[in-house]
Formats: sequence, C-alpha cells, structure tokens
Amino acid sequence: MSEVKRRTAGRPAGSGKASGGHSQSLVRGLNLLERLAGHPGGLALSELAEQADLAPSTTHRLLQALQSQGFVTQDSELGVWKIDVKTFRIGNSFLEARDFVGTSRPFLRRLTAQTGETANLGIRDDGTAVFLAQSESPQMMRMITRLGSRAPLHASGVGKALMAWLPEDELERILAEQGLSRVTENTLHTPETLREGLAEIRRQGFACDREEHAIGLHCVAACIHDEHGTPLAAISVSGPVARIPETRLLELGELVRDTAAEITARLGGRTPQAW
Repeated sequence: MSEVKRRTAGRPAGSGKASGGHSQSLVRGLNLLERLAGHPGGLALSELAEQADLAPSTTHRLLQALQSQGFVTQDSELGVWKIDVKTFRIGNSFLEARDFVGTSRPFLRRLTAQTGETANLGIRDDGTAVFLAQSESPQMMRMITRLGSRAPLHASGVGKALMAWLPEDELERILAEQGLSRVTENTLHTPETLREGLAEIRRQGFACDREEHAIGLHCVAACIHDEHGTPLAAISVSGPVARIPETRLLELGELVRDTAAEITARLGGRTPQAW
C-alpha cells in the first residue's frame, strides 16, 4: 500500500513516455521564445518553423499554447509572432534577483530630479541594447522609452557605453554579425568612426548620442560594471536638443558617469582602466 502511494506521489506508473513528450514540447517552446526574443520585429510562422527546424503545424500548435498563457502574441496586421509581456516579466524577475535593476532605481530617480530629464537603464542582449528601467522627466515634452524595447548598440548612448568596454573579439563578432546600419544621418556607420568614438568613451567615462538614434534627441550614458570590470548595464539621461545643447551634454555626461560609478561600487563592482 505504501509502495503504491510513493509511486503515485512521484510519477504515475506508465507515464515515462508522456513525460518525455511533455519535456520535448517544453524544450521546443522555450526554443521558440528564444528565437522570437532575438527578433524584436517578430517572425512569420514559416520563418520561425524553419529556424527551429520544426514542422509549421507543430510550430503553430506550440505558439498557440504559448499565446494562451501570455508568453507570445501575434500581430493582427502583419501576422508575425512576437514575445509578449509575460516573457518580459519572467526575464525581468531574474534581473531583479541579481538586484542591479532594483539597486539602480533610486539613482535613476535622483538623476531625473537633478537634471529634469528622463533617466534609463539598459543591458546588452547580443547586438542590441534592451531598456529595463526608467525614471520619466516631468517635462511635457520628454523622452519616453517603452520598457523591453531595443536599440542598436552602435546607434544609442546606452549601447555605445556598453560596447566601449567589450573585449576586442566580442566587438569584432558583433560588428561582423550586426553591421553598422544608419538610423539617422548622424549615426556612426563605419568601423573607423565607431572605434574612435568608443576610445573617447573609455577616456572620458561616458558616451554621447548626438541625434544618432533619433533626430532632435541628445543622450549621455555610462556603464555599470561587475566585480570583474565587465559591462553589466548602462544608465543614461536623454532629452530634447533644445534642453540638452552641446554645452550641457558634457556636464550631464560627467554626472551620469559619477552616478554609474556609485552604482558600480554599491554592487561590489569595479570600473576598469581605459585602454
């Protein structure tokens, strides 16, 4: 009698095959989420099936299951599939557990109070910057970034602040895979100009985005480092060019740099020496 109870409490008799099938479906579903996460614009069913090496019917069944739980959504106009808010929340809970997001929030609010502008925190996800936390400017005309949205590393303040401290081989890989597409006419779109810009970021300790991601918008950003001196995240202050002219850009850059250094110290990290 007790033997039967133990077996029922653990795994029902004869469930090995079913359990294996469930495990396979779980792995396939997670694989789909990972591929969708790498394509912010979404993927068509056929593209996703091909990338995942699955039959379209199997892919569609898995997507429907994920959609029913709020992990993915389908664009009604374009028909493409994208990750939904529940996936972002789960990923964000992991980041909260590491505590650098929670630790940074008071500093973001302080930056907004000091500057009157929007402050953001973002991380690197391969070739893009992903924004995870924000303190909004009280100004009527202000910069607002949707949490979870992405920007090219080479064409954003946060992205360049993170990119500047990457190992050379990692930088080379990103340039080879992602390229340097022009987002605006001011985007650094050649390896030579980008490398010069990254060297300047290391020297001064902060990055400047001079209408490189959006015309009419200026941004300064600085990197937060872990205990190994590796880029962990970056914080930024952004606003209209009218309120952040060139003369104020460098002043705000120093403020953001010093704030990033405070967060780094609070997390037990260290800021590496420029090279």
